[in-house]
Amino acid sequence: MSRVKGQEILKLQWQQSLADYVTAIVWFPLKAALPANSLVAGSAAGEVVCYLPTDSGIESLSLQSSTDESIDCLAISTDGQFVAAGGQSGEVKIWQLGTDAEPELVANLDNAPAWVDRMAWNPHRNQLAFSLGRYVQVWDAIENEVVATLNFENSTVLDITWHPDGDRLTVAGYQGIKVWSAQDWDEDPYLIAIPSASNLIAWSPDGKYIASGNIDRTIAVIEWENMGQPWVMRGFPNKIRQLVWSDTALKRGAPLLASSSSESIVVWEKHLDENVGWEGKVLGQHDAFVEAMQFQPGDSLLATASKDGWVVLWQKLNRIAQMLEGASNGFSALSWQPKGQQLAAGGQSGELVVWSKVSRGQGFGR
Repeated sequence: MSRVKGQEILKLQWQQSLADYVTAIVWFPLKAALPANSLVAGSAAGEVVCYLPTDSGIESLSLQSSTDESIDCLAISTDGQFVAAGGQSGEVKIWQLGTDAEPELVANLDNAPAWVDRMAWNPHRNQLAFSLGRYVQVWDAIENEVVATLNFENSTVLDITWHPDGDRLTVAGYQGIKVWSAQDWDEDPYLIAIPSASNLIAWSPDGKYIASGNIDRTIAVIEWENMGQPWVMRGFPNKIRQLVWSDTALKRGAPLLASSSSESIVVWEKHLDENVGWEGKVLGQHDAFVEAMQFQPGDSLLATASKDGWVVLWQKLNRIAQMLEGASNGFSALSWQPKGQQLAAGGQSGELVVWSKVSRGQGFGR
């Protein structure tokens, strides 16, 4: 990929490093008690580290040092109190953080030899869902115990996400997506049938649509309140590796959906004609697999991170606005700060890079 010249949107703010490649980055929510613009990162060496801005720079707070067993998923509760981490060891560790006290390990759920690679906090309650082979468990921070164990049955759990209202837990795997009610875990789940297997699921922020990235190289989009035939997108070079929604609705009444398959990136926009469904626009491609992507909160600026060593900002869905570097062996993770003022990316060699919005910058709009 060739470097482009243009208006600078983001500039380097700070850079740190971990012992091995960065597997996950999560910013603390705005309501968290920690200093604003704090984040947590995990690595393939097993590290879990919080980075806290101070008047004199960046303070690092280690929750877990290197264990030689990778951290594969991180999640922070909506109120910012709890940080959860899972990975190769099978342990799910949950720390409680505050402004005046050292982090406290409040739970250590040992599920070895299961490999925990998916987890998500309920957006409205302090309940954490995480994968365990064919099962999903739900841990409640108030009760400090597992309150539900859900059997997907058909296969290993491939993805987990909550509906934005927090009342439904959505689990993906072989031949479908199962939706459990958080009001009654014993009730049979609703099944959304997928002919092959769903390996990625994402709810639109308004909860109106659910998108599924499938192993048979298709994307299915379903309108939740109108469970008719799904819209299906085909023709991808490989399985869908990334699937993200924008958080703003466009003139057509639906947010944008972005997908990646191998090196290529496509953004989908809902057509006015229901029979047409969703129209795709190919933005271009990296020179290696896209490892992470996310829309800037409140806007349609899309950031993508690739093993080719570039983080690319795509503007107005038709051109590259800026290319960022800082990972000598390629990037592995990416995350926007909740207000969209900062962007963090992790590298294959342990780099953790944070850029901030240039104050004079224009062009974040579509």
